[in-house]
Amino acid sequence: MPRNLSGIRAMLPKVVSGCTLAGGSMNNPATNVYLIGPMGSGKTTIGQRLAKKLNLEFLDNDHELQKQTGASVNLIFDLEGEKGFRKRETAMLRKLTARNGVLLATGGGTVLAPENRELLKNTGIVVYLRTSINQQIERLVRDKSRPLLQSGDRKEKLILLATERNPLYQALADITYQSRNRGLESATETLYQAILSHCINLDGKNAPEPDKTE
Repeated sequence: MPRNLSGIRAMLPKVVSGCTLAGGSMNNPATNVYLIGPMGSGKTTIGQRLAKKLNLEFLDNDHELQKQTGASVNLIFDLEGEKGFRKRETAMLRKLTARNGVLLATGGGTVLAPENRELLKNTGIVVYLRTSINQQIERLVRDKSRPLLQSGDRKEKLILLATERNPLYQALADITYQSRNRGLESATETLYQAILSHCINLDGKNAPEPDKTE
């Protein structure tokens, strides 16, 4: 964050359409950005473009885990079950959130573990990409890489996951973005402005009171 924010503040709208801003409490809110949300919400697609605009390194927690293990998420689920996968997921998240200057796309179930939520909350800005069940079904129709959707009725499973996870996403988020099938460029630009605005708001909140003594 630049020390003199007046020029940037003047260029940003007070309310960013499509985003809900919430006060954060991080000591260094501009270090990292974390994208959370359900599968099919665009965390990887939007994240790659957003990282470039923010001059951050883009990382995907699942992809980094696959690189480390040499195994796909589906295979890890098959061999170790969801419990084994979640353990590995947390270990990777701990490693990646210790870095600086990254934009990290997390898995849909990352927020389930309290330790994961603490890691995200304490080390960066958390952005919730919110999407509808129908949007998920449309975006995932040809996606065979989701272990939790390998059998049974997809819509029913997505509804159950949303019921469990959406309140966790919302409670953790500093910024909530509703996609509404916006174009990729529009989504990226809106999120970019929302993050800058959020940092500016926090900078103002965390600034020391002016010295009024004479």
